[in-house]
Amino acid sequence: MPEFPPVETVSDFKTLDDGDVLEGYLDGFHGAGAPDSTRSRGYWHGWHNGMIESRRMPATPAYRRLAEAFRRLA
Repeated sequence: MPEFPPVETVSDFKTLDDGDVLEGYLDGFHGAGAPDSTRSRGYWHGWHNGMIESRRMPATPAYRRLAEAFRRLA
């Protein structure tokens, strides 16, 4: 399982591929197992958020920091 640094800023989030993030999010939201090493950082980020937002794993500090960064933009 690859280790990617968590996405914690809006500028970092904007570097991720939207399609990978969406695919990962949907897989995580529907409970797919952890991705393997062939997946991108964007996929991993989306999968992680999907797992959190489907309540399959608890929110992490990085997840909360990114959410707050987006709230400040609104």
